[in-house]
Amino acid sequence: MPLSYEEARLGLAFHEAGHAVLALAYGMRVHTSEVIAWAPEPGRWGVTGGTRSESSVMSPWQFAAMCAAGQVAQVGYLLAYGLWTPERALACAAEHDRAMAVDALAGFGIPLGVTSVPEGGKSWGMVRGMARRKVGHLWGEIRAVALAMNERTKLTGDDIADLTGLPNRVMPAAGVAS
Repeated sequence: MPLSYEEARLGLAFHEAGHAVLALAYGMRVHTSEVIAWAPEPGRWGVTGGTRSESSVMSPWQFAAMCAAGQVAQVGYLLAYGLWTPERALACAAEHDRAMAVDALAGFGIPLGVTSVPEGGKSWGMVRGMARRKVGHLWGEIRAVALAMNERTKLTGDDIADLTGLPNRVMPAAGVAS
């Protein structure tokens, strides 16, 4: 049985909150995080989300864990709210987040395997494990952000910092020594 609109929307809020809270925890700057919903025709709807952030300070593995945190937080929501099924958990996969992590780490010459552990690197499963630990530690903050995002649709990074007590760092301007 598919999730209702309200359940799916809250699930996406948890997904984006996972990205945003881990981004702050790892020292990134978050600009916005939001749930995006639409109804193409009566009785049909779609929901997605987006988190805009920047960083010049986090490690590549922290970036990868931040990418995985959305999926991990969304599955955590399903478990916490009694909505988990194997099919629903699989639907949280967020392959675009995984692809972003693989591409970003490749830019640093670091291998991130999708289905195996490459020499000198880690697997996506290992990265999800890193994210799972951090998401568990920050679950209260993620939940607070998800509930606020579900209610208000879009939060600024400063809104998220206020809700969590985590700093929303100011990134140095390009060409300026820090």
